[in-house]
Amino acid sequence: MKIVVRDNNVEQALRVLKKKMQREGLFRQLKQGEAFEKPSEKRVREKAEAVRRARKAQRKKLQREGLLPMPKLKPRVPRPGQNRTPFNPEGPQAAAIPAKV
Repeated sequence: MKIVVRDNNVEQALRVLKKKMQREGLFRQLKQGEAFEKPSEKRVREKAEAVRRARKAQRKKLQREGLLPMPKLKPRVPRPGQNRTPFNPEGPQAAAIPAKV
């Protein structure tokens, strides 16, 4: 896993890392390893996870086939301090200063 730290903003990089770890299920695995899990509890948990995965796959399939509506996308609102202009490879000054011809 690779996290890029931009402008020495370690707090933002930590937030990104935690979000990635959450998505990967790392925190859940660590919590499971803390205490012994009875085999019966393990079977119940694994079965519930399999059912959840199967339902999700079925829902995605029906959405792709058009039988279920696609989830509504939330409009992206830029965070404070976020640049709203598109990326300019020459830098921010290049767009502001007209080129001399």
